[in-house]
This record gives sequence, structure tokens and C-alpha cells, in this order.
Amino acid sequence: MSEFDLRKPNPLLIVISGPSGVGKDSVVQRMKEREFPFHFVVTATTREKRANEVHGRDYFFVSKDEFARMIEKNELIEYAIVYGDYKGIPKGQVRDAFASGKDVIMRIDVQGAETVRRLAPEALLIFITCESEEELEHRLRERKTESVDSLSLRIATARKELQRLDAFDYVIVNHDFHLDDTVEKVRAIIAAEHQRVHHRKVTL
Repeated sequence: MSEFDLRKPNPLLIVISGPSGVGKDSVVQRMKEREFPFHFVVTATTREKRANEVHGRDYFFVSKDEFARMIEKNELIEYAIVYGDYKGIPKGQVRDAFASGKDVIMRIDVQGAETVRRLAPEALLIFITCESEEELEHRLRERKTESVDSLSLRIATARKELQRLDAFDYVIVNHDFHLDDTVEKVRAIIAAEHQRVHHRKVTL
């Protein structure tokens, strides 16, 4: 390649993942608020909508029958059972965004991130975590969105997910009250990836 051959970078498939309670949703929400030029994938799920969530913005809330139809028609990049409910990433969103030249950001759990890695080895995987297991447990308890049994399961799962760090390309500690710093680190990683000599190329 000539040093003057300045190619337009390929769109990136960026996965924001990590255990429950580390602030993945907050990171993605702040990126949306700052109007970063990415396509943010909306996950389909069969779980019940929480009071502060909006259909089509936070998730696509669908019935189990509708989710089964999406599986049968091969409309999902990946799907999994998470705490008794199904979650999945619709393929059409990603393909449409790539066709328009946009980077795609998806916020998914650790299990889903590893599935995406197998399907698209050139995806960019970013692991969000917090300072310690103790801090993670504290955050989960403070959310007060779970029953006692559900909370215990979520804490145990989160501890296991912390051990999956080697499957990722980057790790960012999301310190309490430093959300903007975390978002800037994500943005810097994406900017650096676009300057690589050998660009990532994702096909789905």
C-alpha cells in the first residue's frame, strides 16, 4: 500500500459489554446524548418493560412467540436466555447502518459478546467494569430492581463474567461519578481503531 493511499475506514462493529451493574447502559446513553455519529443497536427482548424504559429506544419489547418467529427466520445476529428471558440483536439494523457507512454500537451481555466474536472475529469488543467485585455487588444491591433470589443470581453471574475479560480487546474501569471520563475513553478507542493501518472488516 502506498503511503498516500488514504482509504476510508470500514465501519466498525463495536460491542460494549461487561457484567450487570457496571454502567453499560449509562455509557451508551451518554454517548447518545452527546450525539456521537454511530448507529446504536436496539436489542429485542422478551422481558417486561421497566417503568423508565421506552419501546424502540431502550429495547424492542416482544412476545416469546414474536421472538421465536425472529429465530426461525434467522433475523438475529445472536440471541440468548438472560435471567429467564430472551435477548437478541436484529441483523437488519446492523446491515443497514454498515450500508450507510456508520459504525454500529451494540450494548450486550458478556455471553452475547462472545457469540458476536465467533460470528464476526473483527468486531471491536470493549469490556466495561468497576473497581472491584465488592463495588459491583454494592451497585447491584443499590439498584433495588431485583427480588432477593434474582439479585443473588445476578451477583453470581456478574462474578463469573468478570473472569471472561480475555475474550475482549479493551477494558475500561467505569469509576463512580466519572461517566464522562469513561465515555471519552470509549470514543478514543474507536478513533484509534479508525487509524489502524490494517482496518477491521466485519461481514454479516
